[in-house]
Amino acid sequence: MENIFLLQVKKLTKHFGGLAAVQNVSFEISRGEIVSLIGPNGAGKTTIFNLISGVYAPDSGEILLDNENLVGRRPFEVCQKGIGRTFQIMQPFPHMTVLENVIISSLFGRVPKISMRQAEEETMELCQLVGLGDKQKAFPRNLTVADQKRIEIARALAIKPKLLLLDEVMSGLTPTETGEAIKLVRRLRDNGSTILLIEHVMKVVMGISDRVIVLHHGEKIAEGTSTEVANDPKVIEAYLGEHIDESGEA
Repeated sequence: MENIFLLQVKKLTKHFGGLAAVQNVSFEISRGEIVSLIGPNGAGKTTIFNLISGVYAPDSGEILLDNENLVGRRPFEVCQKGIGRTFQIMQPFPHMTVLENVIISSLFGRVPKISMRQAEEETMELCQLVGLGDKQKAFPRNLTVADQKRIEIARALAIKPKLLLLDEVMSGLTPTETGEAIKLVRRLRDNGSTILLIEHVMKVVMGISDRVIVLHHGEKIAEGTSTEVANDPKVIEAYLGEHIDESGEA
């Protein structure tokens, strides 16, 4: 019987010096879910992403993708196992076009390797999917923040990930651009992606999440639907006593 959980994080702990950035955190993600990881600044969200993607090694705990433990694997190995990731700070190759930026991921992030022709064909399809179909020959420096974030997403998708980690892909966007990004995330899920995202825009979290996981001071303090989490006293207290309602207002 196939394991319903694509990702299992078990008692994950990471210290930096004497500070516990992540402490005994456990959660699971099922195939096809959109799960949001939220919490105040410094809660440990990006550290969790860095642990899952192999940037950091945990002090203790397990990270299982399809029941295979990823702990101890380097970032490129984690990528090849099927975890694609975006970053808060976008760093596209400035002297390459949009198409070339995404092709790089196809060629070097996949196992087994694929041909240049296949990479080009798949990349053109990805550019269409994320909304860059008419900008494939453009250089990143000439694009908006929203379009540069689409490059990040396309590069992460180019490795054909089992799990897609989206790190604040809505930050810095206008309301219109945010609406378009929400539609894109839903479209990715409809196309078969499983998504774990870090997001500060609560309207986004409330609108697209199947489940929400809340971190505070490196510990998981709540998990559930957006409604359950928004009304959890521990979550309200963590957000400075401000009630988070369904509209995303804090």
